[in-house]
Amino acid sequence: MSNPVYLALDVPQLDAAKALLDKVKAHIGGVKLGLEFFCAHGAHGVHEIAHSANIPIFLDLKLHDIPNTVAGAMQAIHVLEPAIVTIHASGGRAMMEDAKAAAAEGTKVVAVTMLTSMDERDLQRTGISGTPHDQVMRLAELAEASGLDGIVCSGQEVASVHQQWKKGFFVVPGLRPAGSAVGDQKRVVTPRQARDDGASVLVIGRPISRADDPAAAARAIEATL
Repeated sequence: MSNPVYLALDVPQLDAAKALLDKVKAHIGGVKLGLEFFCAHGAHGVHEIAHSANIPIFLDLKLHDIPNTVAGAMQAIHVLEPAIVTIHASGGRAMMEDAKAAAAEGTKVVAVTMLTSMDERDLQRTGISGTPHDQVMRLAELAEASGLDGIVCSGQEVASVHQQWKKGFFVVPGLRPAGSAVGDQKRVVTPRQARDDGASVLVIGRPISRADDPAAAARAIEATL
């Protein structure tokens, strides 16, 4: 992949999303469309974005349900031809196996391990002991055993996961260029650090989308890689 940066295009207005994409498409490698975008615009919106720029689409839907339901959802999005789709690793092995089996050929299925907005205290409140690193490593091992392509994790864990899973595909969100605001993220690193540590895809949203000059911001991030 020549440019690992995927813009998190979580913009509620479709025209605004297309306008932003038009500004930055020369400096990114793909687009991430999450729940906010998908709930607002559905399959039509995905097609509109795909036609606006001939770059890969990452559907960050974080599917999490019983195996049969997740498999059905995965089959339903074949028509959208996503390059990447997310499911939750905490859904268990059977769910992950069925999701991968139902995915379209060429679609990478990656499991979300632990949200970058969570820390150890948040884990404890959900009844899970140990550190975020421990939890990510456990779920990464389960995802690999389930036949998935890779996982989603923070930049703080990707080096360890890459060492354990040499051929895995690793999506790292919650990235912030040096000196930028952290916002609601708790476990962040710079795009360059994540890439050096083994990230396959770098998901970047607000540092580009809310910049005064999104194209310049995207270009500056690209230059660090």
